[in-house]
Amino acid sequence: MRKRLLLVLLTFSVLAVAGFAAPLLRATAAERTQQLVLARNADLDRFAGLADHAFGTGDAAVLRAEARRYTDLYGEPLVVVDAARAPVVETGGVRAADVAGPIDKALRNEPAGAVQWLRPWSREQLVRYRPVGDGTRVTGAVVLEASVRRATADIAAHWALIASGALTALVVCGLLALVLARWVLRPLADLGAGVRAISAGSRRSRVPVDAGPPELRELAASFNRMSEAVAEADERQRRLVADASHQLRNPMAALRLRVDALERRITPDGEGTYRSTVGEVDRLEALLDRLLALANADQAPASGEPGDVAAAIADRVRAWRSAAEDAGISLTAPEAIPARVVLSTEDLAQVLDVLLDNAVKYAPGASVEVSWDGRALTVADTGPGLSDDEISLAPQRFWRADHHRGSRGSGLGLAIAGQLLAAHGGELRIGRTRPHGLTVHLDLPEVR
Repeated sequence: MRKRLLLVLLTFSVLAVAGFAAPLLRATAAERTQQLVLARNADLDRFAGLADHAFGTGDAAVLRAEARRYTDLYGEPLVVVDAARAPVVETGGVRAADVAGPIDKALRNEPAGAVQWLRPWSREQLVRYRPVGDGTRVTGAVVLEASVRRATADIAAHWALIASGALTALVVCGLLALVLARWVLRPLADLGAGVRAISAGSRRSRVPVDAGPPELRELAASFNRMSEAVAEADERQRRLVADASHQLRNPMAALRLRVDALERRITPDGEGTYRSTVGEVDRLEALLDRLLALANADQAPASGEPGDVAAAIADRVRAWRSAAEDAGISLTAPEAIPARVVLSTEDLAQVLDVLLDNAVKYAPGASVEVSWDGRALTVADTGPGLSDDEISLAPQRFWRADHHRGSRGSGLGLAIAGQLLAAHGGELRIGRTRPHGLTVHLDLPEVR
């Protein structure tokens, strides 16, 4: 948007400056051309008078002397002929035959006509003519080849001055456009950053409300109010989940004691029902633990003791190797590059437990590799994997794939891992393993 706004403002500036400069360039050239034409017309009138006097008296000495003096002074050739086209004066190396066309027009008493205005690059000589005699009888013709060199040099100087002024105006307009674009777009950039922060999991995101036009200031204030409302609602939800989990622990503990106390009194016919009841109690306890972990995941401190990635990988792979072997899974972990990340070693272990638990449960008989490339911790398996639609839903709370609904689990593991990472500026990404399987990337900011 910044580029588009600057393009529009600069285009308008160029058009505005060009709208002022172009007419000024034309007016300057036309004025200087007119000055040249008027000066040479005055010279032609003077020589036409001298020629008329010379033709009347038969003495052309004064005419020739004045013509030579004029050519020596200005370097412009002059030709004078009588009514029979006989040359009377020829200076500057130009002969009457060289300007036969203008001579014919002058003898026919045709007007010289308008002159197209000169440009700095004009090089052609300006040919002007004047008939000799009164308005009814033409006794000769005067032809003058005027040099345009000085006039074009003056036009070029004026045009350079105008161009420099236009360039200065464009630079000033460009600077003003930059300032205006920054003034208008800076609040929008702040709002965009605030929205991205909330999307990334930030609980509260505030933007400045004292920059930009009044409309954007009001929008920024509304965004801050919305952010506060969202953060407050999220906090209420977190407290509700945490409080409910805590409050349910005592009844669950009492239920566990009573169920355990019934074990010695169960008859063979009720053994199956009892075992199912124990399994459901186990699931409820696990669900409460996961709910409490989810409620506290985004409350993890943003700073603390950095975690050792290599140590966390080695420890959890060693802890899960027996369960992986029981499930027929080949669990490997290439030697990781030593690195310290913002997530603590305990939180790293918790996240790895979630991913390895999912691999053991949902990818039996596959191979699982845990690796660290210096930027992301990756857990990749060669199990059945998920479809694209399922991958987009997997990080959501309580979501489980249709073909996994009969297995144990709460559907909160990836949500907890994602919350832990987001609380520390990281990100959880899920993709496919080729040709089949699932890959989970954990983007972990390093501690420098």
